Amino acid sequence: MHDDTRRMTGGDPSHTGGGRLLVLLFVAVLAVTAFLGYHGDLARLSFHHDPPTATLLGPPLPPLDTKLVSTVVEPALVNITAGIQPFGLGAAGTGIVLTADGEVLTSHHVIKGADTVKVTDVGTGAVYPATVLGYDSGADIALIELTGAHGLPIARVGDSAALRLGDQLLAIGNAGGTGSPTAVGGPVTNLDSTIVARNEVDMSRKALHGLIEVAAAVAAGQSGGALADRYGAVVGVVAAASGDLQKALGHGPEGYAVPIDSAMTVVRQIRSGTPTDTVHIGPTATLGILTSDAQPAGARIDVAVYGQPAFAAGLSEGEVITGVDGRAISTTQMLKAALNLHKPEDVVRLDLNEPGGGQRTVSVTLIAGPPN
Repeated sequence: MHDDTRRMTGGDPSHTGGGRLLVLLFVAVLAVTAFLGYHGDLARLSFHHDPPTATLLGPPLPPLDTKLVSTVVEPALVNITAGIQPFGLGAAGTGIVLTADGEVLTSHHVIKGADTVKVTDVGTGAVYPATVLGYDSGADIALIELTGAHGLPIARVGDSAALRLGDQLLAIGNAGGTGSPTAVGGPVTNLDSTIVARNEVDMSRKALHGLIEVAAAVAAGQSGGALADRYGAVVGVVAAASGDLQKALGHGPEGYAVPIDSAMTVVRQIRSGTPTDTVHIGPTATLGILTSDAQPAGARIDVAVYGQPAFAAGLSEGEVITGVDGRAISTTQMLKAALNLHKPEDVVRLDLNEPGGGQRTVSVTLIAGPPN
């Protein structure tokens, strides 16, 4: 990755619209192979740390009752295991049950790249296969559906817009991938954090905006879990945790969550069945290529995977995709957005610039691939 984190967010970390810019680890995935594991450490950029302020509108509330809130929330959680072929990687995360028949809210990076998704009910131990209904990778939110589920306890969805600095919250999820929920709590320290997070499985980085920051030691496996208020209502979806370097800098642990209001907006879009440039619905359609931004514009094919649609259609390394079905493509992200609107078996028309300067148009039939 060539751009530094400051450039990724468009400027000085102290001027990011209320959010602090950090370098963080995704905590969703706990790789269980011998050669790819969760390390739990990542350098954190130093920054000016202004203490948050808030105005109390009444007498202080009593401390949050961790045991009581956990008792309310845990029955509506599930453990998620994502299988990634061909290397047999396993990723552990958490999900929040939204409907009795098995709609589950989780983080996109929990199921990213997964060929199979298996879900275990925390309360009963029942195991279900799951399918991905849709996701918004930019918001780090996904909705999955459990096959054969019925009568599941449902989480109570709260209101993240009502949160204030200093509110006590509890992050609950499958910490360490052990299968038993763990709860860690702390006060809200920021309501509009901007972070750059790294996924330990594929080493990708992603900027996330508008997150709830809590002074809590969130751990690997809790991603997709519930950030709950003192009444047991879910006000956020756990997404990330700060790295170990901040401890050396004298800062305490911090966890980050997508506000539940934002998450449910994505859920409603998925339920509507209408895809957008950011929200993908149903099975993921793929060309089977790896790309990078071309200069001056386009998506350069770095690898056309053997046996995949692009390879079969004769696309090769060095060619640049400049259009999809007449829609101009100037970056890799624009290519992903264009494909986001398609389903497996769709035929797309690709405009290509060849390394030698020629141009051509090729039709390619997409196939199903893992969530990207």
